[in-house]
Amino acid sequence: MKNVISERAAFYGLVGILSAITIFHVLILSGIIPFQIVWGGRLENREQMLQFEMISLLLNACMLLVIGIRGGLVKVTINPLIIRILLWAMCGLFILNTLGNVLSNNTLEAIIFTPLTLLLAIFSWRLAVGHGRSLKARPQHK
Repeated sequence: MKNVISERAAFYGLVGILSAITIFHVLILSGIIPFQIVWGGRLENREQMLQFEMISLLLNACMLLVIGIRGGLVKVTINPLIIRILLWAMCGLFILNTLGNVLSNNTLEAIIFTPLTLLLAIFSWRLAVGHGRSLKARPQHK
């Protein structure tokens, strides 16, 4: 599998999907998308939705930060082992999220988000097992 998905593809896949999911959660918070279609269809009121969506946005921001550090876009001095551990934790979280989506009371959530969270798990795994060097674009030779 390491030879099938490059680290660069996994990096950009994570950034793209997590960015889209972040926008999706902002649309839920704003009321443009009904909150009944997320969290397994189990949210009962707006207050619950606000709590869960704020946690989701915070987690997405943290994951984007970890990916940005791993990809060399965010310049901080941090032990690469910590980033690797966080990527493994993300992989585990996405696997659990995939299982939750499969069991969702909302068919739309199950159909759309099950493959997305599975992809996120695979991409997180790919970066976790990678070599750990920066993925920033290299300058082109003229």
